[in-house]
Amino acid sequence: MSLLIAIDGPAAAGKGSISRAIAKHFGMAHLDTGLLYRAVGAQVLQGAEPLQAAQQLQAEDLNALALRNDTVAQAASKVAALPEVRAELVEFQRRFARRTGGAVLDGRDIGTVILPDADVKLFITASAEVRAERRYKELLDSGAKTSLEQVLADVIARDARDRSRSAAPLVAAKDAVLIDTSDLSLSAAIAQAVAAVEKDHPHEKS
Repeated sequence: MSLLIAIDGPAAAGKGSISRAIAKHFGMAHLDTGLLYRAVGAQVLQGAEPLQAAQQLQAEDLNALALRNDTVAQAASKVAALPEVRAELVEFQRRFARRTGGAVLDGRDIGTVILPDADVKLFITASAEVRAERRYKELLDSGAKTSLEQVLADVIARDARDRSRSAAPLVAAKDAVLIDTSDLSLSAAIAQAVAAVEKDHPHEKS
């Protein structure tokens, strides 16, 4: 399969799980572009300058388990609002997308900025309350101590920051297929996403 698939959406909507499933289903490479910003954010938390961290980013920096914690997620959202950091990471993402065999990229500006000519664009969303509940359960499972109210406040704050930033704000591409996962199981959401890809490119059915 040689398609380019762009999958965008806010935090905890399910786009990461859906993107990985789509890539596996069609046998394509997958890049969670949020990890780029998490890796830069993690380095900034350790004292690095944001732009320098972005310039020196290596593929192996994306594998650290520590990138998944909420402190790094908040730092990632802040560095992602810096135009110079975003510009530095754009080419990293486009190089990945140019690989043979096609690719699935997920993030917040893939269909609008990184791959505006992607063959398929999906926008995965869910209500802030549902996304906060999902994130809260993840945090509890990982042993973190927090409250649902705090997680919801963080989700709302992050949404506002992502949607209002001057550089590549979070917004659905005009030609993106919208999938609201608020009332969907993960398997149902994945099925909808696969169907959306196959509808536009029926010859690519697995």
